Amino acid sequence: MSTPNSMRVLVVDDEPDAAEALTLLLKPRGYEVRVAGTGDEARSAVGAWRPNVVLLDLMLPDVNGLDLLRDLRTAAPDTQVVMVTGYGSVPKVVEAMNAGAFGFIEKPIEAMLLLAVLDKASEKVAMAVENRRLRSELNDHATLDDMVARSDKMKQLFALVRKVAPSDASVLIHGENGTGKELVAAALHQHSSRARAPFIKINCAAIPSELIESELFGHKRGSFTGALADRAGVLELADGGSLLLDEIGEMPAALQAKLLRVLQEREFTPVGSTRPIKSDFRLICATNVDLDVALADKKLRQDLFFRINTFTLSIPPLRERTTDIPLLAEFFRERYAARHQRTVESIDTDAMRVLQRHRWPGNVRELEHAIERAVIVAADRPIQAADLPAGLRDPEPTLEHGEFIPPHHTLEEIERLAILRTLERTQWNKRATANILGVYRPTLYSKLKKYNLLKKPGVSAIVA
Repeated sequence: MSTPNSMRVLVVDDEPDAAEALTLLLKPRGYEVRVAGTGDEARSAVGAWRPNVVLLDLMLPDVNGLDLLRDLRTAAPDTQVVMVTGYGSVPKVVEAMNAGAFGFIEKPIEAMLLLAVLDKASEKVAMAVENRRLRSELNDHATLDDMVARSDKMKQLFALVRKVAPSDASVLIHGENGTGKELVAAALHQHSSRARAPFIKINCAAIPSELIESELFGHKRGSFTGALADRAGVLELADGGSLLLDEIGEMPAALQAKLLRVLQEREFTPVGSTRPIKSDFRLICATNVDLDVALADKKLRQDLFFRINTFTLSIPPLRERTTDIPLLAEFFRERYAARHQRTVESIDTDAMRVLQRHRWPGNVRELEHAIERAVIVAADRPIQAADLPAGLRDPEPTLEHGEFIPPHHTLEEIERLAILRTLERTQWNKRATANILGVYRPTLYSKLKKYNLLKKPGVSAIVA
């Protein structure tokens, strides 16, 4: 928030006594004050001095106050104009607010009311300055394709991506769900010599284990029930380009062995075929699991791991780079305001506080969805805290309140309780639950089945 010492207030009033009274009220409190008695003087002062706030009398000798309001808003959009009049009426108030007035005060002015209005105006001034700075940063070098960042961790990641991309080295991208692994993979492809060739991606966790081999290698007609025609797999489709295997740790062990042979020999055989096919592709893998645990549990073959991680790129979760939150929020506000044709020009101070306080278990994806929702709800005004999802506005559960992690329970019991409580918070919306918990929906469904939580107690079915 701006402090009074940094606030410049222009008083526009043709009554010297009224202007002097406002000056005597504000100057001792640290405001810089200047006075204009006519519309022409006001225009000159706004152009030369750039006040933060204008206290504008509606009735001036040389110009209609509402016309002057429109002129000032055009000349200095960041200057907040508060209308002051002894001739207040509802139609004038409505017209002034529609013309862009920040507020409306009637004479005789109550000192405490004026100071409260100036305090709120200072917040909006500070917000405008911050939004300008954020927009400036959006054009800075802390960008990589569809990603923006202010934090040193992400800037270092962007620099490493630019160094690694031109090579054909295999890359393993590690990060929680929603951090932007797919965007990093796309950037690696776009900044490589293969950029004009296909970028093929497949989510190993989203495909049933009995079908993933066919998805990878393709199949011949009649090779299994339902194989009604020949079909090319992603290995063939990626020839000349890049292949992203997302959630590589979810690939069945037997298939990992086959993939290793493909990487060694650069050829594969479709299901039901005897003729091998060669394919030249750059392999990019991604995972959200702890790599040490995955290797220890043999979910990820060690020999395959060594083959796919010539470079490992780790994306930090959003909670570890909170300085990126305002920049990302501004980035998504601009994107979705344009996409949904909304005039949403800023995010107010209270809403930004909510965004910065939240822990973001769903990371950047959760933030993006929250801002898109807020843009649609706000429509043609700044985003306010009330426009954000309720889950963001409500305090997060803590260890000190609500016995979130009960004592003397097994890890499975704690996991079941965490899933159950998140389902209750989201009113059993499984998509939202998966986002909050930071897991893919197929992973969530397997856990719901494991813990007998597919249906809400007392109902026959739940809409996902």
